[in-house]
Amino acid sequence: MLYYQIMAGNKNLNAANKAKKDEFYTQLVDIENELKHYRHHFRGKTVLCNCDDPRVSNFFVYFAQNFEFLGLKKLITTCYKSQDSDLFSEHNAERAIYLEYTGDKNGNRTPDAEEIGIHYLNGDGDFRSEECIELLKEADIIVTNPPFSLFREYIAQLIKYDKKFLIIGHQNAIHYKDIFTLIQANRIWLGYGFKGGAGHFYSKYEDTATAGDHRAGMIRVSGVTWFTNLDINKRHEDIILFRQYSPEDYPKYDNYDAINVNKTADIPFDYDGIIGVPITFMDKYNPTQFEIIGTSTTAMPKGAPYVNGKRIYERILIRKI
Repeated sequence: MLYYQIMAGNKNLNAANKAKKDEFYTQLVDIENELKHYRHHFRGKTVLCNCDDPRVSNFFVYFAQNFEFLGLKKLITTCYKSQDSDLFSEHNAERAIYLEYTGDKNGNRTPDAEEIGIHYLNGDGDFRSEECIELLKEADIIVTNPPFSLFREYIAQLIKYDKKFLIIGHQNAIHYKDIFTLIQANRIWLGYGFKGGAGHFYSKYEDTATAGDHRAGMIRVSGVTWFTNLDINKRHEDIILFRQYSPEDYPKYDNYDAINVNKTADIPFDYDGIIGVPITFMDKYNPTQFEIIGTSTTAMPKGAPYVNGKRIYERILIRKI
């Protein structure tokens, strides 16, 4: 389940928060499109999906159906207890549960009900509880949609227990100081992402997005992406630079010694100083090609970039290696 609660700047997320309509379900096709790039990481591993109702989660479906293909050791899925009949799943669970699946036993290569172990939790299934942390310790890779309102705390827990992960988040999290510090230290990076930089999630709530690519029965949320610390080919691909530097095309900031670049594709190949790029640069970032210096929020006077007296959007500050 994807809990959207306090994501500023997105009409759908704000509306969902005000109405307490905060459950959205990831499409199986989106999971498949991302996970196909990570298959070699999963052989012999225990996977934990610890923010997913296993009765409705496509994460559980994906890993259970591909258990043998991926060569998994074990699949564990937990969720937070819900007694709210108005939730999308409409389950009035009196107790939180977790499921365990260790693969096909009867030879039909299908995860049958009798092959899935159902266990009750003593608590409410919160990922921060002691019993859920014990399951976390057992796991090798965490794959889920954590609560956005607890994204910092969720990431901190994964780092504390030195876990590999692939999780959905909003690109605004890049601006969080503690998350950015991890990105700058090359301990977290972005995955392949959602097509067009937006995700379509199953929901019974009205889609009020202004973009044209609406889908029946779904809600469109801009800016969602995947965060991971699993190595992928994308992370080692250089950005092809073809633009030549000129002072006219690349003005310097009024309040910082760096040039401004509005599009990642326009980074000049022949400039060796500090460059300010939009946040979308992180989707193309190769740590062997560029060094991340900081952000305009923390590095610049007034906490924002200014060009010719005009304030512009926040920038990531980088330099060629």
